[in-house]
Amino acid sequence: MLKGTVVIETDRCKGCELCVQVCPQEVLHLAPDYNARGYHPVVLDESRNHCTGCGVCAVVCPDVVFTVYREPKPQRAVAA
Repeated sequence: MLKGTVVIETDRCKGCELCVQVCPQEVLHLAPDYNARGYHPVVLDESRNHCTGCGVCAVVCPDVVFTVYREPKPQRAVAA
């Protein structure tokens, strides 16, 4: 399985939950606390460590709060 992560600019998030609904790994949820704008921002549940860096959250986010990082696939050894 690919591994990745996202960095979320929580102060820009309006808590629309679009990313939460489309996340195939179900690792995003709304925080119980409020951000500077008075919304419950989305946060990454890193305890499960299942984010693949697929980028679906970034594509659907109207506020562009996600930066997606994905680990490269390991190179296969070429048989000689």
